[in-house]
Amino acid sequence: MPGSILFAETGAYYDSFATTKCVSLPLPSSYGGGIIVNPEFENGLTGWSTFGGSKLEIRSDQYGNKYIVASGRKNGYDSASQKLNLTQGLMYTLAACVDDAVYAALYKISGGNSSAAIVKATVAMKNPDTGGTTYNCAGTVIAGSGCWSLLKGGLALDFSPPSATIYFENRKGNVMVHIVDSGGSPLKGAKIMINQTRRDFPFGSAIAKTILDNDAYQKWFVERFNVATFENELKWYSTESRQGILNYKDADALVNFCKSHNITMRGHNIFWEDPKYTPQWVKDLPSTQQLQSAVESRLKSVVGRYKGQFLNWDVSNEMLHFSFFENKLGPNASLEFFRLAQQLDPLTPMFMNDYNTIETCNDNKVIPDAYLKKLQDIISLEVMAGIGLESHFAKPNIPLMRSILDRLGSTGLPIWLTEVDITNSLGGEKQAEYLEEVLREGFSHQFVDGIVMWSALHSYGCYKMCLTDNNFKNLATGDVVDKLIKEWNNKAIEGITDENGKFDFYGFYGKYQAIITHLGLSSSTNFKVSKYVGVTTNTNQPQHIHLVI
Repeated sequence: MPGSILFAETGAYYDSFATTKCVSLPLPSSYGGGIIVNPEFENGLTGWSTFGGSKLEIRSDQYGNKYIVASGRKNGYDSASQKLNLTQGLMYTLAACVDDAVYAALYKISGGNSSAAIVKATVAMKNPDTGGTTYNCAGTVIAGSGCWSLLKGGLALDFSPPSATIYFENRKGNVMVHIVDSGGSPLKGAKIMINQTRRDFPFGSAIAKTILDNDAYQKWFVERFNVATFENELKWYSTESRQGILNYKDADALVNFCKSHNITMRGHNIFWEDPKYTPQWVKDLPSTQQLQSAVESRLKSVVGRYKGQFLNWDVSNEMLHFSFFENKLGPNASLEFFRLAQQLDPLTPMFMNDYNTIETCNDNKVIPDAYLKKLQDIISLEVMAGIGLESHFAKPNIPLMRSILDRLGSTGLPIWLTEVDITNSLGGEKQAEYLEEVLREGFSHQFVDGIVMWSALHSYGCYKMCLTDNNFKNLATGDVVDKLIKEWNNKAIEGITDENGKFDFYGFYGKYQAIITHLGLSSSTNFKVSKYVGVTTNTNQPQHIHLVI
């Protein structure tokens, strides 16, 4: 496994490189190998030992690249290992190049290519108090044969993130404001005050019909969020609980509410592969032809009704975990859903949406490679695909989450954290602590395009995580949200234009109001700072805003 690294992050530079390609030559070690001893095997087996019953040896390829081989394996955990002294409170990132032709992993993909193997990096940690050992998955990759695949992952030892390690530079733009008078002459010495009025980054929560007749709920929500997902109101069991009787009353009302408050929406969902959430009448249809007709009617009905109104659609929810429609209509049924949905709504991205891809690496159905394989099948149908990661966490492993986002982001496709919550079994303070970790990581990651929390409020509470009580007093989780929203908006910016009528600032993407005062006269104007305006190959090139007063 050439290129193995394990590196403690203490606010230093983080290497976000990742690739989904299987390459002909192993990648070099990052960070000089980090804390791994003999990472490129220049000193034989020094630092390395067997874990389990395998035999270790060092070999070289035709180019002289050395790698370690574990042979004679009888169990999945028989492998190469290295003992390390890890420090509580630090995050560690892990990477290795693997080739299953030499690694010979025992775990095979269910129904997949027999030459592809799931390789898992596991960290065994001894508890000094109990003497017991815990085994923590730190990363996975499906290794191709005859080429090198990058395994990238990480782990944290009871990590509580210091704010110094979180960076938001990818959410900001360099802006040059140029102020001129009506004749086009620059205004030197004009006083300018700039206030951000709206964020560009989509950040929001699920909502339910309970918000429609609750003014306090509406006020709390609208003051904070700019995107919403309907918890259940758009799902098939809500809009057609009985065959042929359509009811979009609640969904339409939520659409109107969001539009009236300039809140964008995600389309969740067209189908749900879990049979528990498929309408009973659909499951009772006696023939394949009748089921095919029903799904086509569903597609035309819901996508046709809301064409162009949603940021993206969750087409076949949790299709990596469940396969109701594939079992009934054939192995390509869900792919056909994506193709038809795109035809019906050609300008809207069509998202996969599933859980446990970034929450853990112990669910082989949804490891990054499995997700990407299905995604590639969708893309091959000329679908504008997107990556939806539900993000239902217990205790988050932030380094693992980051490394998986790196890998998924290397595709260039949009990524959303679509249903973020923390299990309610932890207690309010821990729930809030872990929520902050996840939200900070999502917002600061360059490839994440939006975040929605799964916290629609009902009289009985929420699915797993509420942000307020029933009187809309913040819980600890709500306080985290308010704190981060405050951080993710610019404070008022004040300054004076130079001799060329220019003023520079660095601000979060979004909408702004500028108040300009010159020679006792004041004027205000609105403008937008966008990630996609004036983009050049020079990342330091400012966006130019011309204001005339």
